[in-house]
Amino acid sequence: MNLVCAGFALTALTYGLGRFAYGLLLPDIRSDLALTGSSAGWIGGSSFAAYCVGVVIAFMTLTRLGERGVAALAGVTATVGMLLVCVASTAWMLALGIALAGLGTGLTSPPLAAAVSRHIQAPAQSRSNGFINAGTAGGIALSGALVVLFDGNWRTLYLIFACIGVAVTAWTFFAIPPSRPGGTANAMTVAFLRRPGLAALCASAFLMGAASTSVWTFGADLLQRSFQFADQHVAYAWVVLGAAATLGAITGVLTDRFGVAFVHRIALLAMALTLCALTQAGLPHALAYGAMGLFGAAYIVSTGAFLLWGISLFPDRPDIGLGIPFLVMALGQAMGAPAYGVLWDQVGVTAALFSAAVVMAVGAYWRPTGKTGA
Repeated sequence: MNLVCAGFALTALTYGLGRFAYGLLLPDIRSDLALTGSSAGWIGGSSFAAYCVGVVIAFMTLTRLGERGVAALAGVTATVGMLLVCVASTAWMLALGIALAGLGTGLTSPPLAAAVSRHIQAPAQSRSNGFINAGTAGGIALSGALVVLFDGNWRTLYLIFACIGVAVTAWTFFAIPPSRPGGTANAMTVAFLRRPGLAALCASAFLMGAASTSVWTFGADLLQRSFQFADQHVAYAWVVLGAAATLGAITGVLTDRFGVAFVHRIALLAMALTLCALTQAGLPHALAYGAMGLFGAAYIVSTGAFLLWGISLFPDRPDIGLGIPFLVMALGQAMGAPAYGVLWDQVGVTAALFSAAVVMAVGAYWRPTGKTGA
């Protein structure tokens, strides 16, 4: 239980605070550093690109450092990145801090999945992975609550995030049992990439990731410009987003009942519907809050479904089974964030959101089949 709770906290730190809080705080960051939409997009994209590098590093070092070592490295890297953000005075310095935080995020999930596989009995593994994955939601809700408490001062907030990072990193290090160097995991080879079903998994994950950046990177800007939300109301929307996303903790329960394929498709289509709803600038604030909550819940459920889909394809290397869809999702986000920023600048927010909704819906075409999707 301590391992699962520490995994939830590390995920909340690296994903919720280190990665997705950028979108919440972006309006104030843009104002202070005079960032254009395109600049904000490529800086956000740097986090997702660094995430991809982090996943690859986790694959390469897991057998040498063990789950405890890689998870601790994730916490340290994310914490240092957030410290850099709080002192950033230029776009390039900000990008470096955001990228380092993203690198820590990429290092997080593979060792946690491997630790669950090694130390938790099979019947409880799906639910444990689903609960840990929902840590993202906890971090998102926490970031929104802290914005309300500290009146949106983004530098102070990133300093607080870094202090939290020190505590969570220490907890994670002691919560994950040590493993012998070298372990028993099969070495990764090109043959891993030939497994049936992997292409469908990657196609769906890439498109979902690309479309999701419309909210994760630009959601706060969208609420301010299209719905005239004040800073505090944006923070409340982020709390709703994160609180609703904690429903992702029951992803394992849902997939056990309805199957991964059904849950996967419903989650992606729900996000596509949400993006369409957010094009309606006259939407009452209560419904805008509801749309953000639905997006958050569907996103975490979707990532949980991808996690279980991937692990089912790689039962001999759960870290790779989790890492590949999350890696491809991040590649989509790395490309989607700057692309969406350019679309926003060139054709406006409505067309950009509709484009993201179409991409998200197309991603629902692919689904797990056979025993994986049951």
